[in-house]
Amino acid sequence: MTATAARYLYLTRHGQASADESTLTDDGRRQAALLGERLRGVPITAIHHGPLPRAEQTARLVGERLAGVPLVRSEPAGDYIPYLPRREELPAESADETLARLAGFPAAEREQGPGLAREALARFTGTVEGDEPRHELLVTHNFLAGWLVRAALDAPHWRWLGINHANAALTVIRYAPGRPPALLLFNDTGHLPAELRWTDFPPELHV
Repeated sequence: MTATAARYLYLTRHGQASADESTLTDDGRRQAALLGERLRGVPITAIHHGPLPRAEQTARLVGERLAGVPLVRSEPAGDYIPYLPRREELPAESADETLARLAGFPAAEREQGPGLAREALARFTGTVEGDEPRHELLVTHNFLAGWLVRAALDAPHWRWLGINHANAALTVIRYAPGRPPALLLFNDTGHLPAELRWTDFPPELHV
């Protein structure tokens, strides 16, 4: 029988992006560098990142502070809608607003997203083969971060909505043999100064 060991998934959203999302802002680069400092000493074996520039640049800046850790580009780590809820799944008072908002996203993100989300679950979650625990960093986007946290908590599929992840915040999920996933840390911004927390989020979501 093949032995299995725990996987520790270190999950983050990219740093703050420019208005056209083609690069990181100066604040976004600071956020990524500080996250890299936060992760010094953690036995990260790989940094997975989505294909878009803001995720790739964040991964590179984090990786500069984690000597020798390879960067791995991954389509399932990208920016897309992971699950399109049915009207009857949603709270009645907000269903119309939610569905209208999701309909405004590009068709490719809506149509290809669920398949990519299944790939992300298969690739980045669950236990690993072997005797040694594995520690991996995933640099992704707000929607996929919410989807992976939802899955770890075994919440209804539509509940990825409303799980917000700050730029360069840190979430850690442990997948251990014979146990349900454990959310060890969620959306921690302790490594960021106050002015770099909750960038681009409306004031009512700042905590």
